Amino acid sequence: MEGNKKKISAEFPFESKFLEVNGSKMHYIDEGEGDTILFLHGNPTSSYLWRNIIPYLKPLGRCIAPDLIGMGKSDKPNIGYSYKDHTDYLTKFIDNLDLKNITLVLHDWGSGIGFHYANTHRDNIKAIAFMEAMVKPIEPSPEMQTAFKMMRTKGIGWLMISVGNMFINKMLPSMINRTLTEEEFNYYKAPYPTVGSRKALREFPRNVPIGEEPKFSYDRIKAYGEWLTETDLPKLLLYVTPGALIRDVDVKFIKENFSNLKAVDVGEGLHFIQEDNPHQIGEEIAQWYKEL
Repeated sequence: MEGNKKKISAEFPFESKFLEVNGSKMHYIDEGEGDTILFLHGNPTSSYLWRNIIPYLKPLGRCIAPDLIGMGKSDKPNIGYSYKDHTDYLTKFIDNLDLKNITLVLHDWGSGIGFHYANTHRDNIKAIAFMEAMVKPIEPSPEMQTAFKMMRTKGIGWLMISVGNMFINKMLPSMINRTLTEEEFNYYKAPYPTVGSRKALREFPRNVPIGEEPKFSYDRIKAYGEWLTETDLPKLLLYVTPGALIRDVDVKFIKENFSNLKAVDVGEGLHFIQEDNPHQIGEEIAQWYKEL
């Protein structure tokens, strides 16, 4: 596609807005007019992840991309940053802005939060686009289980994530094929200058269900995973090779079990695919959205 040749910009040319939720400010951008297109990032990114994709959707709807509580330019209150906390903040964010007829664009933990919202607010969802997403409870490899066990171990996990800032310094760049520019890397790194500022990053791995624990996460992900196989809501899957959360076996499962689905291969990639191929992703979402 022509989009593959376009420059990937480091600029974030959007006006910052803030909305108070539970006594804390959530940062977001709000571009365009019409039905809501809501972009939800995961760990350890922010609305910055969508900077090269939103321009493709801005002519088609009201593009809103928040920074999850405790992340990006949003406040970092002294809360647990559990899955339950994040779903509560997002639901109130949507209610406070009175967002209606929402098309979700989901990635990573943004999918865990967004799919749950969709399952519990079905009448307010128009369609769902997703990439590198949690469409059902994860079945981790032995290597992944070991990594999560370390991250969840008291002391070790704190040293890895809060002191070493592992998600920003190691995982983010290792899950992108190209090398981030200094400006891009610094934008992602800026919200987390201290050990205390990294609490939200540290808590996300604790909330990934391994087996059936933690139960809150497992039950919600299992419930929306079942709903995704039942609903005729329009869906767009964007996938890469080899991927990380959505690999070949997952693409096969989704194609066989999700109705009203358009699946698009956007080339080579790992996890943060918006940093490798944002223009094709933006073009594909825009084309699909026009046809809804």
